Amino acid sequence: MDFLHTEGQNIVDSRGCALRLRGSCAGGWMNMEDFITGHSGAEHTLRHEMAQVLGASRAEFFFERLLAHFFNESDIAYLRSLGATVVRLPLNYRHFEDDSAPCVYKEAGFARLDRVLDWCAQHGLYAILDLHAVQGWQNVHWHCDNASRISLFWHDAHYQDRFVALWCEIARRYQDRAVVAGYNLINEPCVGNQRGDLPWNVYDNYQPGWPLINAVYRRTVDAIRKIDPRHIIFLEGDRYAQQFAGLDAPFADNLVYSSHNYTAAGFGPGRYPGVIDLPGPRTAGPEHWDLARQERGFLEHEGSRFSARHQVPLWVGEFGSVYNGPANEVPDRLRAMDDQLGLFERHGAHWTTWTYKDVGVMGLVTLDPASEYLQRVGHFIRKKLALGTDDWMQWMPPTLVKEAVDRLAGQVCEVIGDASIDRRYAKACFSQSALCFLAGALLQRSYAKLFQQLKENDIDRVLSSFARQRCLVNAPLEGLVRKHAAAAPQPA
Repeated sequence: MDFLHTEGQNIVDSRGCALRLRGSCAGGWMNMEDFITGHSGAEHTLRHEMAQVLGASRAEFFFERLLAHFFNESDIAYLRSLGATVVRLPLNYRHFEDDSAPCVYKEAGFARLDRVLDWCAQHGLYAILDLHAVQGWQNVHWHCDNASRISLFWHDAHYQDRFVALWCEIARRYQDRAVVAGYNLINEPCVGNQRGDLPWNVYDNYQPGWPLINAVYRRTVDAIRKIDPRHIIFLEGDRYAQQFAGLDAPFADNLVYSSHNYTAAGFGPGRYPGVIDLPGPRTAGPEHWDLARQERGFLEHEGSRFSARHQVPLWVGEFGSVYNGPANEVPDRLRAMDDQLGLFERHGAHWTTWTYKDVGVMGLVTLDPASEYLQRVGHFIRKKLALGTDDWMQWMPPTLVKEAVDRLAGQVCEVIGDASIDRRYAKACFSQSALCFLAGALLQRSYAKLFQQLKENDIDRVLSSFARQRCLVNAPLEGLVRKHAAAAPQPA
């Protein structure tokens, strides 16, 4: 495989031939997420509860087998068969370093990553290494293994030093591996109002922390380049890869900029094309969504504008539709996805869908409802839905618990009596803290007990439900990926 590099807005191989990065993200693999694998709460607290209930040895066995079945050579070969050229690998720093031993690197984590990269090389599939969960948490959400709603990374030199040191270690190990398309430094940073603790769905009065994010990016890129001058480095905008206006102009060779482009059209509820009314604080109310509205949103996105202004490649690192809403609206979500993929192709953007595999929310590959794993945890997942612990699923029908939490948040605001408090902000924070973090953590022991009586061979059998051969393919979505991955790359 050739090392890749940038030429203007294109990514090219060593012969100068344009290559479009098209593929998916292996979310939930080396960075577990609750909605992907069906558990609740953050990964590091789940691991603690599993060790308490199963014992350290069986708990370790559980997670090792989950990782082994969830993403392996079979998955890589399948993605390549669709015409994909890349897979984004979200990584949690805890696989490579313990908080109790900073900068002492764990060979087991690197060995697992090495195996997957070897398979990627054998099948001709590039890999992007994405640090999805960093030391001290780069945002306040579950997807960076945060269980506190507090982001410490942006204001703590200790965490930043460890972050840079880990990237230097990654660069040392992979500087000569062409299968690595590049390094995605930090997933969905959120510096936010100079505090870094705002939830992702609060848009009003957001004040990006440009000096902080630019300083971290420059320092980390400079440190990597002293070790590895060849690999592409992918940089995301502030506020969850949404804002780019204050990013420094490209300051080094081989930089690609990454936006995340989730839209109401992919979530619903509502027909597409048609009026979408996604509830919650992210939206301004009902809006008509169609191809023209999607294109306008894409071209007006700060990431698209940054790419055009500085003539650098744009990679849409995450986007997708959900398929666990009203069954009659699944075709609408697929039509929205088709239009979105077509837009990326028409405008020369690279893309990776979110996500490759899950228990039935937005995956290209999903677990079989009849699988032993979902038969065992299905009642647990229904509890999660009733409690609203996957708090971001705003398209799902309201529950009594979520409605009660919203009322309580309103009552708290009434007692405080400060008109300057953003009620949407208060409700979002209250809901996230009470449901995603508190209720989700309280549920984790119940999840662990589902496996308490199982011996290791039984645990392995149950977790083999995640093996690709035992999963179901979202056939219409597969067709869309095949169609757009087969398009000839055009110069941007």
